[in-house]
Amino acid sequence: MNQKVENLKGKLIVSCQALPDEPLHSSFIMGRMALAAKQGGASGIRANTKEDIKEIRSQVDLPVIGIVKRDYDDSDIYITPTMKEIEELMEVKPEIIAMDATISKRPGGKTLDEFFKEVKAKYPDQLFMADCSTVEEALHADELGFDFIGTTMVGYTEQSKGDKIEANDFEILRKIVAKAKHRVIAEGNINTPEKAKHVIELGAYSVVVGSIITRPQLITKSFVEEMER
Repeated sequence: MNQKVENLKGKLIVSCQALPDEPLHSSFIMGRMALAAKQGGASGIRANTKEDIKEIRSQVDLPVIGIVKRDYDDSDIYITPTMKEIEELMEVKPEIIAMDATISKRPGGKTLDEFFKEVKAKYPDQLFMADCSTVEEALHADELGFDFIGTTMVGYTEQSKGDKIEANDFEILRKIVAKAKHRVIAEGNINTPEKAKHVIELGAYSVVVGSIITRPQLITKSFVEEMER
């Protein structure tokens, strides 16, 4: 594993993403957002699309977890769902490529096992991260040989509906850390510095924080909602 990725141990990764319907949707803005994250002490960036990653790389020399979010009519999965998205990312070669590793329906009816086998055969030296929503999915991804296991999708799938990553002192994360052979990255609703610190103490290799740092419309909304209570 390269030194850039080794440097992520115990550190903060900031997710810099803005989808087309969001006010900050722009590769230029995401590049500056990544620079701001670096100035604040972030050790890595999670980013969406090869265009954003290229711009981010022009601004910071931090390791990147790359994804492509794309919807398919026959699928519930939208994070790097097919080989098309993998190939787009390989044009810019992020240090790590993340993909949905849940049991949710995949494009073309393909299973995760089939897809990951194809991807690893084509790009054997690339590091991959599994975005999971349950302990079972995480441990299955671990068995498949993903380099990093993430809690990204907890609460965002049908099978994890109502689950919260922080419930019962991060029980889901603790169970994954206890049993996984590969490195575990805490992600998904880690929305306070205290939570970020705690997940590292519980054994997470790194922690990804997104919206609470990089989506001002959601940060503003949280203030307004609290004030109107």
